[in-house]
Amino acid sequence: MTKPRSSIVSLEATPYYHVMTRCVRRAYLCGIDTITGKNFSHRRDVCEARLTFLQSIFAVDIAAYAIMSNHYHLVVYIDEQSAMSWDKDAVIERWCQLFSGPEHIQRYRKGEQLTAVEQKAVDTSVDEWRIRLKSLSWFVRCLNEYMARFANQEDKCTGRFWEGRFKSQALLDEQAILSCMAYVDLNPIRAQTAKTPEQSAYTSIKKRIERARASTQPSDETKQPDDLMPFVGSENVNGPKGIHFDLAEYLNLVDWSGRQINTSKRGVIDNKLPPILERLGIRAENWIILTQHFESRFKVFVGVKSTLEKIKKVVKALRVPGMGFSKSVFC
Repeated sequence: MTKPRSSIVSLEATPYYHVMTRCVRRAYLCGIDTITGKNFSHRRDVCEARLTFLQSIFAVDIAAYAIMSNHYHLVVYIDEQSAMSWDKDAVIERWCQLFSGPEHIQRYRKGEQLTAVEQKAVDTSVDEWRIRLKSLSWFVRCLNEYMARFANQEDKCTGRFWEGRFKSQALLDEQAILSCMAYVDLNPIRAQTAKTPEQSAYTSIKKRIERARASTQPSDETKQPDDLMPFVGSENVNGPKGIHFDLAEYLNLVDWSGRQINTSKRGVIDNKLPPILERLGIRAENWIILTQHFESRFKVFVGVKSTLEKIKKVVKALRVPGMGFSKSVFC
């Protein structure tokens, strides 16, 4: 039975989520249709630009993404604290970049005198919009509806462009976050549309690599793409908002993982393992499984045994699917 989104997305449990949405009716998000020969690659630019735009409006940060031929993956962080810190005008300005808003909002923005009833209506709207601006469902909706309208207009058709519901997985701890990010960043390599991470077009890993390569001064080494959640280092757990790993280590880990996926000898594991795996308590053999089968092996919640046990109390569930697999891959 399909679970309500409210039981899957719980900011009390975690602000990190993996999102995947797939097209229907043989529709192409981007790429070349092998039957008709039509090229839809330009839609990747549109989708990537829309992601950047929405991130600037919503209290949602993108940690990783991959835009594939008929689906996309996101790893996002929902920043509830930022959303709650916005004042009334900030919420209205953000929301009105997406929607025009009712008449009482338009009058408020023009500085016109409002009645007590209208002022109350403004406050009610702001409270509702603040909740939506930190909602994963509304973030995906504003991306998917935009892309569906764009694609249907190009295809000169109507009807569904996406599957009915987007799939989401709650990432409960650092092991889940890092393995899911690597899984997303390695999508083009597994699909054999790229040989290396730096050749993986329309992915977060390619953007991070390009920014790192563009750093010409020592002071530039810590600079990262403005539209991606930054790596802040493992020593900054209580410091600035960001992914609590070292960027260089992550790039090395993804590069190493991509080589294992491409190797002709699947049973061979490189002796020069990235040290980050040891700190996370993940064996190399299990890491390869995670970065190739993360989405299919895990269900709604992802994490080590202890965090999965805790989530049962948060969502009031008798059991959490995927517990057995989690025990086998996370030490």
